[in-house]
Amino acid sequence: MALEALCTKSKLPLVFVTAFLDRNAFRKFAPEIAWETEVWIAQEPDHMIHFNGDRFIGPRRAQSNTD
Repeated sequence: MALEALCTKSKLPLVFVTAFLDRNAFRKFAPEIAWETEVWIAQEPDHMIHFNGDRFIGPRRAQSNTD
């Protein structure tokens, strides 16, 4: 993935967050949100939407051949 390639020298795990100004903007793009990302909406800054059922906010796990 291109974003992972840009961050190869980082010693910290990656967390992908997609940000929107409001729920209307989120609804427009919701079908295109990638799994294993988090969504933050500025209109509701105290909440996040998690796009992966088996994990909660945290670093993205590198894909292996066994996944």
